Amino acid sequence: MSATNPPRTFHVKSFGCQMNVYDGERMAELLTAQGMQASDAREDADLVVLNTCHIRERATEKVYSDIGRLRRDDGTTPLIAVAGCVAQAEGAEIMARAPSVRVVVGPQAYHRLPEMVAAAAAGGRETETDMPAEAKFAALPRRRKSGPSAFLTIQEGCDKFCTYCVVPYTRGAEISRPFADLIDEARALVEGGAREITLLGQNVNAWRGENAAGQPVGLAGLAQALAKLPDLARIRYTTSHPADMDDALIAAHGDNPKLMPFLHLPVQSGNDRVLKAMNRSHTAESYLKLLDRVRRSCPDIALSGDFIVGFPGETDAEFADTLSLIDAAGYAQAFSFKYSARPGTPAADMDGQIAAEVMDDRLQRLQARINRDQLAFNRSTVGRRCTVLVERRGRQDGQWLGKSPWLQSVHFTDQAAIGDLVEVDLIEAGPNSLAGRRVG
Repeated sequence: MSATNPPRTFHVKSFGCQMNVYDGERMAELLTAQGMQASDAREDADLVVLNTCHIRERATEKVYSDIGRLRRDDGTTPLIAVAGCVAQAEGAEIMARAPSVRVVVGPQAYHRLPEMVAAAAAGGRETETDMPAEAKFAALPRRRKSGPSAFLTIQEGCDKFCTYCVVPYTRGAEISRPFADLIDEARALVEGGAREITLLGQNVNAWRGENAAGQPVGLAGLAQALAKLPDLARIRYTTSHPADMDDALIAAHGDNPKLMPFLHLPVQSGNDRVLKAMNRSHTAESYLKLLDRVRRSCPDIALSGDFIVGFPGETDAEFADTLSLIDAAGYAQAFSFKYSARPGTPAADMDGQIAAEVMDDRLQRLQARINRDQLAFNRSTVGRRCTVLVERRGRQDGQWLGKSPWLQSVHFTDQAAIGDLVEVDLIEAGPNSLAGRRVG
């Protein structure tokens, strides 16, 4: 591989979950600290980082398609780095199949990205897929700028080993970042302009640590400490596991005014046999009882969930149980997916793989219920007054868009600025957003 000039501009494209968005932001900060400039257009960048996700089917093939699209009209390509979970799982194959890729770096090793890019620019090809997450976070620079809403990864990895999921293999075992480091990073985000922080983790409510007094605390204790930052107005967290919703965290939804009344709590199925085959530790009944406890603590809360349709062996009757759980839960929103066989996971080798057309039909029926309930929830908030965090301008003159406490998109027309917290009356609801009128 011939040497090239050191890259002066870069573009990071992140796929998948919020944690990938966070990782992409941190990679951009690392490259900026080396004197490189971010480019909005990847075709103009000297370095393109593809920050990949491995959750869905054919993720690796999509990476090759993206690599191919980076070839310019004159036959050249930028310096290409593949990062994230596909890099972790398929790094050797990527290097073998895609000679234009010069760097492969896993999600726990991207703190080494600048030195790997420098070595690649000098003519090498670099691969790093070690998984010591603590080393990564210790090496990342202090955050200095932020939008009004910012992500903060507090926990990585997973020990749950759901039979359909690759996360334990691509992100490693559960680790919790130290309490003091998180308070420092949150303070820096607030100083950089953040009014809201969303705490991230594969199982974010599995976070454990010791507070400044040396006392063991969980996510509720961390949120309590973050609430003491005077200019931080809102705290959210995702994604949670039902097994880690402890009493303190449930109580925090009623006791901590900065903890927003929203909870994303994946269930995946409403049938107990399917849940057991998925290696989920809850039953449909225990999950619904947990939602009841959360609602008793915070009657105002909006609930969200995740669902997989067409898991191997799922019968029509078992799918009907999932629809019944949706009816009982009354979600404000939810995410749903067709089962996707991931190589190396136990479910990929299970008997009873479901035909694609059956999964398509079930997904459409399930999403119809979710859409019904999301619209119903939005309509139930019409007439209420709430605070909206302004995140960006709307399409119309004088229009602004932001989020309600229940994570709804709200638009209104008035004088405002990005980062403002404004009082609005919710006056009209649609399936995906609400119209508001600014108070005063």
